[in-house]
Amino acid sequence: MNIEGEIVISIQSAIENIYGNSNLPEVKIEKTNADFVGDYTFVVFPFVRFSKKSPEITASEIGEELISINAKIASFNVVKGFLNLSLNPSVWSEYHQNNWLLPKTVLPQKESTVMVEYSSPNTNKPLHLGHIRNNLLGYSIAQILDAAGNNVIKANLINDRGIHICKSMLAWQRFGDNETPEIANLKGDHLVGKYYVVFENKLKEQTEQEISDAFEGKFFAINEKNQIKYNDLFQKLQITQDEKQSGKIKDDIKDLVRNQSELMQSCQEMLRKWENGDADVLELWNKMNNWVYAGFENTYKRLGVCFDKYYYESKTYTLGKKLVQEGLEKGVFYQKEDGSIWVDLTPNGLDHKLLLRSDGTSVYMTQDMGTAELKYSDFKINKSIYVVGNEQDYHFNVLFLIMQKLDRPYALGMYHASYGMVDLPSGKMKSREGTVVDADDLLNEMYETAKLKTIELGKTEGLSHDELDTLYHNLSLAALKFFILKVDPKKRMLFNPEDSIDFQGDTGPFIIYTYARIQSILKQAKPVDSPISHLPLHVSEIGVIKQLYAYPSILNAAADEYNPAAICQYCLDLAKAYNRLYNDVVILKEENAELKNMRLQLAQHTSTVLKSALELLGISTVDRM
Repeated sequence: MNIEGEIVISIQSAIENIYGNSNLPEVKIEKTNADFVGDYTFVVFPFVRFSKKSPEITASEIGEELISINAKIASFNVVKGFLNLSLNPSVWSEYHQNNWLLPKTVLPQKESTVMVEYSSPNTNKPLHLGHIRNNLLGYSIAQILDAAGNNVIKANLINDRGIHICKSMLAWQRFGDNETPEIANLKGDHLVGKYYVVFENKLKEQTEQEISDAFEGKFFAINEKNQIKYNDLFQKLQITQDEKQSGKIKDDIKDLVRNQSELMQSCQEMLRKWENGDADVLELWNKMNNWVYAGFENTYKRLGVCFDKYYYESKTYTLGKKLVQEGLEKGVFYQKEDGSIWVDLTPNGLDHKLLLRSDGTSVYMTQDMGTAELKYSDFKINKSIYVVGNEQDYHFNVLFLIMQKLDRPYALGMYHASYGMVDLPSGKMKSREGTVVDADDLLNEMYETAKLKTIELGKTEGLSHDELDTLYHNLSLAALKFFILKVDPKKRMLFNPEDSIDFQGDTGPFIIYTYARIQSILKQAKPVDSPISHLPLHVSEIGVIKQLYAYPSILNAAADEYNPAAICQYCLDLAKAYNRLYNDVVILKEENAELKNMRLQLAQHTSTVLKSALELLGISTVDRM
């Protein structure tokens, strides 16, 4: 039983002993606020009905009884109805003695299989800063859940089909002149991304005048349906006074013009050929996708993330179509006159959602339905976690509701680990316009900055070329990962490259430096496993042990909330606590051999837990810097 559990039982016994009532409400304790003296606080207000006395007197009586029945409680103080309990320092000494040799904190195993899906890139562009946040969050959440005792499967769903893929393919086919990654001296994902931007630029050239004319009422649609839609939009544009609504209408008009352009019509035709198995289209698709996969793997390796299972939308959308047909036959979905298939979610407070187009082609929802089915078929997972930005909140609300309506056994275990988007000081990133922070460029920049900072600080003496390369690499990733992960996932974050490479303050490199400092101590003297009898603990030593003791509860909370930011804060708190200890007490020059050994044990204990916590963030340590 942990310390908190023992205290709760003691409080229950104390109340029963004093007031003679065993039918008590749940007893809860919490850590004492830093502004007050104590380790744990018990709020007595719900229990004054048993004492029939004031909260202050009730708290004092319970505190006196606790000291008499539990030797671990050294003292107490009362602040109104709050009973603050201070533990005997031997409690912390005993905890440290029992745990300092453990290789890492191990929590009870849970019989649960969890799949964490993250990354999910499109094969029409390279990874960028937004993908970096996604990958780092997904990998860290998977690591945390694994450490908390779950059987975790890291999955990557590759978005390798759809109109956006065809844009890159068509642009390369028309304007690429058989360019390859080798000829262009570009990573494959960068080359394909280049042609996605080429397509958008060509489309803009082709439609710019037509869009301008359409805003003035001059538009000739290729069919009656589009003409009616345009006439309705243009009429609304003439009468609206709302600037935001006017902008939305203009965007709809722009899409009408773009979609009936020769380029977009050719793209749609390419998608239809792909779904019909056209040999030439499939050959081009395979060639360009293979270029992209090679590029992705290179970036993943540099970023330090990995996957246990890959899924491809090109292989799951057909399964999704089968589910759509199943839902149609069961009356869960309905079909319109044009042949398209929909689901009515208005009784659930949503709207009507398209599941299959009139031409039989699938949409994103169709693909995600098929992937969800395949995941469960492969692994019988208890929980399926989707690490996807909050721009897709509505999409996942719809997906989960659809799977519930289809009575899938896994539907209630589907969870969207939503996170905020990443902005630049200049605004939102846009892949279509090429205004993104490229992942590979960012990793290169971080490496060079780590190198310059390390040289400036004179931390390179005595290190070989390979050791320096590892140091620069680990420091750069520690800086980047900690900067990204320390922000609560639900919050939108501003990425400023200058801030991200600041190696001072609450940063990854600061924690890495603390770890290296401990390794330097342990290299000079090793602790031995010997019992320590009633050694007095310095307040900073108690502070470190309290942090070490808190690790399992912090880990469990981070797992429950899918929140790596909690682990980041813990790493900072532990590193700061140890640095206070380092400045407050003598370690290597301590003359008392028993006290020196205890402090070396504490260094080892801190080192083990700090490394374990950093691993949950995907951050590698260094022994020298």
